[in-house]
Parts: sequence; structure tokens; C-alpha cells
Amino acid sequence: MKFAQVTGHEQLKERLRKNIDEGRVSHAQLFAGNHGWGTLQLALAYVQYLHCPNRTNGEPCGVCPSCVQMQSLTHPDVHFIYPTIKPKGSSTPPTSDLYIEQWREVVGENDACFDEHAWYEAIGADNAQGLITAKEADEIIRKLSYKAFEGKWKSVVIWAPEKMHPNCTNALLKILEEPWENTVFILISEHPETLLDTIISRCQSVNVGRIEQDALRSYATRSLGATEEQADVVAKLADGSLLTLRRVVAEGSDGSATDNFELFTRLMRLSYSNKHLDLFEWAEQVAAMGRENQKSFLEYSLRLIRESYMLTAGMESVSYLWGDEKAFCSKFAPFVANHNVEAIVAEIERALRDVGQNGNAKIVFTHFALAMSKLIAMRG
Repeated sequence: MKFAQVTGHEQLKERLRKNIDEGRVSHAQLFAGNHGWGTLQLALAYVQYLHCPNRTNGEPCGVCPSCVQMQSLTHPDVHFIYPTIKPKGSSTPPTSDLYIEQWREVVGENDACFDEHAWYEAIGADNAQGLITAKEADEIIRKLSYKAFEGKWKSVVIWAPEKMHPNCTNALLKILEEPWENTVFILISEHPETLLDTIISRCQSVNVGRIEQDALRSYATRSLGATEEQADVVAKLADGSLLTLRRVVAEGSDGSATDNFELFTRLMRLSYSNKHLDLFEWAEQVAAMGRENQKSFLEYSLRLIRESYMLTAGMESVSYLWGDEKAFCSKFAPFVANHNVEAIVAEIERALRDVGQNGNAKIVFTHFALAMSKLIAMRG
């Protein structure tokens, strides 16, 4: 991927180029930010630029063997590490190599911008927690022990390092303490606060922020077929995220409802009406969904609760709602106010933690539904 293919971040791209051009290449770098903000795009562009022997005008040449291999993610000196699951019937801890074809496919189909939910769907991990296994550390050491095949650099790109097994984390820490010459580690993390302080302290921080609205507007017209008028709206709604931009455009110009939206509105209507038996049925339905779908729903609910509260607070001018979402939340907003918003957010965040820790889904969502019923019906 060339820097020109990365959406937005012009100043950051210039800084990354300059660091390489001036020979200031840190052996470990932490690209921190939401996956939708283009962290992987930037990392891939950086690595391709680093490995290209024929850089021209701030870009890799795109035609040398190194660039061709990077574009197909087959470069022998660039190694990718990401969360995996153990295949059914296997007793051997998996490593990233087992899923390299799926990785190449997902990166290619999504312009190197996707979230963990999309990745887990691609490897059939909907009801399993992805993990970077302890065995992965042995593979990293083995691969880096060889001389570089192309040029002088070797790179290791670790996507979602917060999913590393503790033994893998400890092994990585030892490598970072005594790095190989001309070896670069790129960590791409959405939750850097969960990494060990000793890992963070050994990495150069590359803080990736939201993508600029102008860049999102251009992407919407160029790559998603949006009209100029639609692009103005969706670029604002995307709130700096390429993933959100795609979702909003995919929903159509009328902002039609999604499955998460329908689950959310049904929960809130049942909560307001205190229909406990129906709430139990709702909880059963959500409990039967895959874990990543459950997390997606809860994160979506958190967003709509916050947006509804902004409407209650008279901040509609900075609201990121449209279509069915805006129509519903405009009526629902009075039920989310100062007296209950913090408690509602806390319940959603608790459910997210419980799901992430493999809690019993029926218990988690039954408790969640009943808690929502109590909080939504609460009068200020």
C-alpha cells in the first residue's frame, strides 16, 4: 500500500516518510487508534516505504519486487501476527501462518481497514475469543533468525497485540529489550492502555487520530459511489471512522434500519412498557447470537444512548444520527437524561466486559434487559 492510498492523515504520513528518509527508524513502534481510523493502512504504507529500494517523491516505487510482494502481502521479510483460534479437532495451538490466506483476503477486500468483528467472522471465530498464542513467539524468533531475503530490513506487524497470551507478551518484551539489527516491530492497537507499561515504554508512539472529514467526503464519492450531497452528510456522521462511513453509506441514502437498530429499539420499547416476559424472550434471542455480534450490538447501543443524551442536552447540531436512527432517538431522547444516563452507560459497559470475559450469555443479557427496564422507566 502506498501512502497515497491511505485515507487522510496527510501530516502524519509526511512525518512517517521523513523519519525513514532521515534514517530515524525506531525498532519498535506502536500505532495506536481505532481500527476505523486507518491504523493498519498507515502501518502497511510505512512498511512498504521502508522496504522499497527505489523510493521516489515520498512514495515507494510500486513496481520493484519488494513493492509487488508487499502489495500481495507475500514479502518474505514482512511477517504478520494477529489473533487466531484453534481449528476444530486440533490440539495444537495455532499461529498466524495457519490463517495467512484469510488475512490477505480480508486486508485486500477492505482496503486494509476492518475491525476485529470482521476478522473473527473471516476465520469462523464468532463464538470464540481470538488469541495470539504463546507459540507465536517461537515463530517470531525462528523467522527473525534468518537473514533478510530482500534488502536489509525485516519487519513484524502485530495487529491487536492486546490479544497476546502473557507468555507471548513476555517473549516479545525480551526481543524488544535486545532487538535484532535492522528489524522493526509495528504494533497496531485499538486498546494500548491494556498493554504492559514495559512494552509501551519500548515503543515509539504513533498516535493515529480520526480521519479528516474532507478525506472521508472524498472517499465516499470516489470509492463508495455517494453523491456530493450524500458525501457531505455521511462524512459528518462517520465521526472520523472509515468503517462507520462504509456502514452509513451501505445503509442507503434513507438511513434504513439495521439488525442492531431493531434490537435496540425493541429493547427500549419493552423496557418502557415493563413487559418482562417479552424482555426474557429478547434476552434469549441476543444470547443465541455469536459473541462478536453481541459485542457489536452493545457498542452500537452505547453510541445511540450517548447520541440520545446529546439530543436531550440540546446538542443536536453535533449529533451523528440520521434516517431511522434520528427519527427514533428524537422521540426516545427524553428517557435518557441526567438522572439515569450514567447508570445506563455503566450497565452497557458491564455487559460488554462480561461478554468479553466469556460470561454466560443468557445470564448476562437477562440481567441487562431487566436493568434497562428499570432505568428507562425511571423518572427524573
